[in-house]
Amino acid sequence: MDEGVEVPWRVTDLKQYVYCARILYYYTCLPRVRPTTYKMEASLEAHAAAEDLEQRRSLRSYGLKGGERHFSVSLASERLGMRGQVDMVIETESGGQRELIPVDYKLSDKVAEHFQLQLTAYAVMLEDTWGEAVRRGFLYLIPLRQAREVRITSRLRSALDEALAAMNAMLLREEMPPPTRHRAKCVACEFRRFCNDVV
Repeated sequence: MDEGVEVPWRVTDLKQYVYCARILYYYTCLPRVRPTTYKMEASLEAHAAAEDLEQRRSLRSYGLKGGERHFSVSLASERLGMRGQVDMVIETESGGQRELIPVDYKLSDKVAEHFQLQLTAYAVMLEDTWGEAVRRGFLYLIPLRQAREVRITSRLRSALDEALAAMNAMLLREEMPPPTRHRAKCVACEFRRFCNDVV
C-alpha cells in the first residue's frame, strides 16, 4: 500500500460493528459522542501488561517451539479500506515454509464472534502487506492466561467482506442500524441513553 493513503476503517471499528452496529454508527455519524469508559482504560492497561509478560515467556502457549515475535505491528489495506495495529505477529516455520501468525490480546475469557472477525481482518491485512498466506491466528485471553487458536476459514473471510460492505453502506447513508438482538449487551453500554427503543 502507498504511503499516505488514508483508509476509512480501523479494525476496532469492525469489532464494534459486529458487537453492536449502533456503537459504530454513533462513533462515525455522531463524532462528538465519544464517551471513554472504565472498560476501555482497563483494556489498554491489560494489553500493556500482557505485552511486557509476553516478551519474557516462551512460545509454548501457542504450541510452537520457536519463532520471532514482532510487537504492535501496524497494518493497512487499501483493498479492504482498513487499518489497525495487531498486538503481535509470530514469524515461524511450518513444514519448511515461513508462517505468519497474528495474535490479539483480549481482556475477556471468551472467543467471541467479534474477536474472531477482528483477528481475521488482521490476518487478511497481514497477507496483503507481508505477502504470505495466513491460515491461523490466536486470541490470547488475558484473564485465563491462555492462547486460543482461531482458524482463518473461508467462512470468516466471507463474514469479514459482508461486515465491511454493511459498514460502508451505513456510512454512506448515515442510517441508524437496528439494535443488537442480544439485549444483555445494552445493560452496561455507554451509548444506551441514545437508543430510545432499547429498554
